[in-house]
Amino acid sequence: MKAVRISKHGGLDALTYDDIPEPDCPSDKVKIRVKAAAINHLDIWVRKGLPGMPVSLPLILGSDASGTIVEVGSKVHNFQTGNDVVIQPGTFCGNCHHCKEKKENYCSEYGILGETENGTLAEYVILNPVNIHKKPEHLSFPDAASMQLVFMTAYQMLIIRAKLQPNETVLIYGGSSGVGSAAIQISRDLGANVIATSGSNLKCEFSKKLGAHHVVNHNEGNWKDEIKLITEMNGINVVFEHVGSATWKESIRLLSKGGRLVTCGATTGADVDINLAHLFMKQQSILGSTMSNIPAFKKVMAKINQKQYLPNVDKIFAMKDIREAHNYIENRQQMGKVVLLP
Repeated sequence: MKAVRISKHGGLDALTYDDIPEPDCPSDKVKIRVKAAAINHLDIWVRKGLPGMPVSLPLILGSDASGTIVEVGSKVHNFQTGNDVVIQPGTFCGNCHHCKEKKENYCSEYGILGETENGTLAEYVILNPVNIHKKPEHLSFPDAASMQLVFMTAYQMLIIRAKLQPNETVLIYGGSSGVGSAAIQISRDLGANVIATSGSNLKCEFSKKLGAHHVVNHNEGNWKDEIKLITEMNGINVVFEHVGSATWKESIRLLSKGGRLVTCGATTGADVDINLAHLFMKQQSILGSTMSNIPAFKKVMAKINQKQYLPNVDKIFAMKDIREAHNYIENRQQMGKVVLLP
């Protein structure tokens, strides 16, 4: 079968579209023919190499996908051949106290497909049944492949970690990105007041169509002052951070008294400064967040089935054109998700 792999960390030349043996299906797993798979910024980070996080190489990239079950192990009884499914990308031991308490993303063995083990950018994948869910009937395979990781991440950040409330104000960086567009929808559905930033007027319009009440172009004028005017100097209740060092100082300054900053990533750098006096005087909270758990995944899928959370596929590439697809994302050309077809 064909698969997108890296055998070294580096630039676009590290990406290969390889012929590898088709995997066999163990008795406790299912085998899925991938119909579509999405790219996330995680793929870029893994390709370049994550500091302090060794990756076993060669590695098949990819965390999200949709497809059809072609084989079911003898010990699996809740799925059958021919089921169309989507993939839940988190992996965990299932036996520790965190897993038994349904907090799988706290498991010491927690991982993500395409990061800690082979992922979804292949013609076939072998998965534990806990990693799959029946595909919403109203979605195409590309649309269905585009939603799981970003919506699970944004849901965990906003609903579970930051505990965003109706009528609170949330600031979402990169509203046209995959995780940003998911955060806009989740916040709007909850009834929060949504301010989103983007890097162009076209992307700002995209964020507004998704449901942002206010949009700010962070490449034009003094965007921080514009946000202060929008909030009438009351500050932001929840800052949705995934940028890192480039926005950190402004995020803290824009945060209200009692505000919460929640972060899942650091695309511009992970080293930041914190003024502890400012933090405790304003009674603010800084929250880290990684992926999500199975109960949250099921809630996200319920919202998707009810058409309250909608896909945003920007562009579809052939899987063999993986270098072109990565380049498209690295140059920040996308508005929404980029999807690959085997």
